[in-house]
Amino acid sequence: MAVYRIGAQEIDYTLRRSSKARKASLSITPKSFELLVPEGATDEQISAVLDRRRGWIIETVQHMAERAKAQTRVYQFVTGAKIPYRGRMTRLTIEPFDGSLVEVSFRNGFQIRKPTDLSPESSDTIIESALRLWLKRRVRDDARDFVRRHGERHGLKPRGLQIKDQKHMWGSCGQDRQINLNWHLIFAPKPVLEYAVVHEMCHLKHRNHEPEFWDLVGRVLPDWQERKAWLDRNEHMLGWEKVEAVK
Repeated sequence: MAVYRIGAQEIDYTLRRSSKARKASLSITPKSFELLVPEGATDEQISAVLDRRRGWIIETVQHMAERAKAQTRVYQFVTGAKIPYRGRMTRLTIEPFDGSLVEVSFRNGFQIRKPTDLSPESSDTIIESALRLWLKRRVRDDARDFVRRHGERHGLKPRGLQIKDQKHMWGSCGQDRQINLNWHLIFAPKPVLEYAVVHEMCHLKHRNHEPEFWDLVGRVLPDWQERKAWLDRNEHMLGWEKVEAVK
């Protein structure tokens, strides 16, 4: 058993060498992960592989540990299942392929390619983790676009923007002018996400919800009330628990 160190965090992993392996590949278990490398791989090459997959390793190991701790049933991510995305239930298509990591793309639905040797026991969790990463990146990119679209025109320039797993709020704006957004907003229609971004941007000028604040929101988004009403009405729908299994 080896240890992969990321700052103060230590993650156990197994290093396995194989004369049959042509390239490095990773597999994850709830408590650790295994790195399979060609027999002649050097320490530098191994470190490079780990560093290249650093974000994925941290995200996946932490998520699987949370699942194991909660002892909950992982959703069935199979062809025909649906997940919420931008305000509607969106179909998944799962296909095996000769690769080492789950790949996610979107074209009239989610296309997910998973390694052919991925075990049934870990398949759902690995797919969910890959989807989670993809969705977080999408909501981050969309939010940044909205900041660029409205920020300069209205004099609302945050210091930065972060996507978080917030438990009890859709967003926040700190005294440091940092905007935080709940990644579950990706499950809402895009105009609702835009409202959430604009809402927090307006807090850069008005720290409360007095009439001046809402006047500013209205100058940026004249139909903000309709968007807010959708969020208030459907907030209970924006989560993984709404994954639909195949009938």
